[in-house]
Amino acid sequence: MKRTAIVAAMLSLPLAAVLVGCAPSHDTDGPLKQQLPASHVDNTLPVALQHGWPQSNWWQDYHDPQLNNLITSALNNAPDMQVAQQRIRLAEAQAQMAQSQLGPEVNFGANVERQKMSAEGLMGPFATEEGGGPWYTNGTLGLTAGWDLDLWGKNRALVQSRIGMVKARSAELAQTRQVLASSVARLYWQWQTEAAIKQVLEQIKNEQNNIISVDKALYSRGITSSVEGAENDINVSKTDQNLTQVAGNMKEIEARLMALTNSQGSSMTLHPVALPAVKTQMPASLGYDLLARRPDLQEANWYIQSSMSEVEAAKAAFYPDINLMAFLQQDALHLSDLFRHSANQMGVTAGLTLPIFDSGRLNANLDIADAQRDLSVANYNKAVVDAVNQVAKTASQVETLMEKNQQQQQVIKDADRVVQQAQARLAAGILSGSRVSMAKLPSLQEQIDSLRLQGQWVDASIQLTSALGGGYHYTGK
Repeated sequence: MKRTAIVAAMLSLPLAAVLVGCAPSHDTDGPLKQQLPASHVDNTLPVALQHGWPQSNWWQDYHDPQLNNLITSALNNAPDMQVAQQRIRLAEAQAQMAQSQLGPEVNFGANVERQKMSAEGLMGPFATEEGGGPWYTNGTLGLTAGWDLDLWGKNRALVQSRIGMVKARSAELAQTRQVLASSVARLYWQWQTEAAIKQVLEQIKNEQNNIISVDKALYSRGITSSVEGAENDINVSKTDQNLTQVAGNMKEIEARLMALTNSQGSSMTLHPVALPAVKTQMPASLGYDLLARRPDLQEANWYIQSSMSEVEAAKAAFYPDINLMAFLQQDALHLSDLFRHSANQMGVTAGLTLPIFDSGRLNANLDIADAQRDLSVANYNKAVVDAVNQVAKTASQVETLMEKNQQQQQVIKDADRVVQQAQARLAAGILSGSRVSMAKLPSLQEQIDSLRLQGQWVDASIQLTSALGGGYHYTGK
């Protein structure tokens, strides 16, 4: 055997001994099974929805400038949006920090030291009896460089983990945007529902006042009794109570809208508009494929990806770290000699760090990463189940309210026929105007019921849009 081979074998023995003696890692349980990963779901819409379902700015399909302005104000000024944006900024900075660990590092350093040496120490032979040890002014300046080679991919796994967090935070921002938009839209149409009911209540009050005025004239002539007049007064008082309740509801909604849009310093001025017409049929498909647009599921999925990279980094921590270090310096005991060529010094060092005994720290870190991954998977699975249930529930509500609205329209038609008959008798001179007003009251009350059902349908349809992600699409890589 050649001498060089013998020397190489002898030098490799310490390294082999170190590798054998590294801290052992124990086996971990297999990861939880992920239900229908959001990243693998087909984002394309079913044919029945490709030309009719709201997109990311779904509220613009209402063609209501007031609603658009309210939602824009909420998205621009709401504290929740600001918090979500700052979380993205923090995640991006953390990703950049992790990315910087992959490359080399070069530093410049300089220092000057003035020191009196001990006469009894290393410099004793140069000491004088009067002054003790000598004084020295030492100077050093130069460059130092280091590079962690990351042979086992620990730092690269941490970078992937941070990138996953950035994507999760981006999905969180989309979710916050979706929740804010749907909350503002629901409140806005609730206000419009109350405003429409207020208009009908005012019509009811006008008809009731007409009945009272006729009744008073008849009572003054002894034709009717005071009992009928008292009943009419009670009905007007109840209508006033309803108007007060509606006005209070509108003020409460305005206050909540001001809070969502962060516009407490200004007044909320809204104008009544007609409620959206109730559609007569549901989309043909409300399946899993639509759930891919939900930003909360995308967020949960990216948390899984991030936690899986954390597990890889925790496993790589059991292997040795190999670092390259170098320096190029000027070092002199006297400052006057600092820039001499003879003061130059340089060197290169290859370092290896291998954990041998750490009292279980690395295994504990691996267990934490493993548990965090399984927790992320469990949270995602729960989010999928909740999303499916939410879609099924809201879809059922929308369908039920569509049927109720259709039935209510038939009730209103029947009530209107009664009014038309009363008006025909009034025109023929066989019925008084107060009787026509009395015939109108049931029809107006049915209109209020219809408005409430219509408002409930609008509210449920917005919830369904939100449950399906509102047209959210993740376009990142």
